[in-house]
Amino acid sequence: MPAKRPPVPLSRERIIETALHIADTQGLRRLTMRRLGDALQVEAMAIYHHLPRGKEALMDALAEHVTAVHVEPAASWQDTARAWCRASRELLRDHPGVLALALTKPPKGATAISIREQTDQLAEAGLPDAAEAVRALRAFVFGSVAVEVQQSGWADPEVDEWVRRDERADADFERGLDALLRGLRA
Repeated sequence: MPAKRPPVPLSRERIIETALHIADTQGLRRLTMRRLGDALQVEAMAIYHHLPRGKEALMDALAEHVTAVHVEPAASWQDTARAWCRASRELLRDHPGVLALALTKPPKGATAISIREQTDQLAEAGLPDAAEAVRALRAFVFGSVAVEVQQSGWADPEVDEWVRRDERADADFERGLDALLRGLRA
């Protein structure tokens, strides 16, 4: 008789990854503590040990997970800004189920630190009004991802398979980013 494998220990990271999977495959509305507990093979109350504020803490953690980005400074502020925008876009595109949270939750924790880091990097690289530039860059990234997810068919129940990657969307993003960076340089 083979030995029974011990259960995978519950952790904050495992909870967040499982919640992201549910949100991305079934939608944010279907993400309940009970459904999450079932997916984790634990009682829903066990989740509260890792997220004491429950669903509110879970929603904050999911928003933070898809908006806390880190990149190394590049040779110029433009290259650094471009790296931040591309990394942010990829993270948001990977988790369309929590895009609404990313758009509506105020930046906290790691996200606030990430925004501060981006602002500092751009300022140190010589960009005047770096905080204003970061707000514009974040607005551009969030808006472009929202349009891309909307056009992908991700949330349409009539669509059998949504388009995860679209070359036209990539080109539109790069064109818009170039225009925004030129505007910030002026």
